Amino acid sequence: MQVFTSDLSKKDFPVKEKVSGKMIREGIMREIKKEYPDFDNNCYLSSSELNHYRDQYIQNLLTKEMGTITDLEKTVMESIHHDSLLADEVSELKNPGTRGQRWADKIASFGGSWTFISIFVVFIIGWMLLNVVWLTNKGFDPYPFILLNLILSCLAALQAPVIMMSQNRQEEKDRERARNDYMINLKSELEIRMLHEKIDHLIMTQQENLLQIQQIQVDMIRELTEKMDKHR
Repeated sequence: MQVFTSDLSKKDFPVKEKVSGKMIREGIMREIKKEYPDFDNNCYLSSSELNHYRDQYIQNLLTKEMGTITDLEKTVMESIHHDSLLADEVSELKNPGTRGQRWADKIASFGGSWTFISIFVVFIIGWMLLNVVWLTNKGFDPYPFILLNLILSCLAALQAPVIMMSQNRQEEKDRERARNDYMINLKSELEIRMLHEKIDHLIMTQQENLLQIQQIQVDMIRELTEKMDKHR
């Protein structure tokens, strides 16, 4: 297997990983020159070394734009580095909530449904009919239904904090979704930037290869022309 020596690490790498300094973008070249000032367009490095400085360039870019890299940006960078799906990292299944929070969600969901309203209306009407009509207003809770008012007051006092717990839980979910959307959008933007750079690299590589092929063809044509001139 053919190898070449990198001008950065002085290590040997396969020739297929060889990258010319002419094909490196200006921003990444500045990152390389911070550690290797003598590196220029006539030098060579491996694609793995280039990827390292690409990551470093992105980190510095994030730091410049946002001041400091937060845990969210670090998660995005690790996802890009390990080539993993960010959707798996931000799945809500990793934080299902406590048992009390889940019960609060269920109670709030039922308390805000037409099923609860219908059952409650039937219960109140039945309570009134039972005491006024069936028990001729001499039952356990005659008009003005003091016991019913007490039950309704207790129910409202308990239902309000449960609904607030559910709302707080929903706000946490919304904040988590916002963080997840931010990380996914940030990763998409960074990967698009890297994709543009890789496409530029491929185009420049192809252009260089085409120029070399053309030069070889020109040399072959020149040799053939010289041979033909000699035979004349």
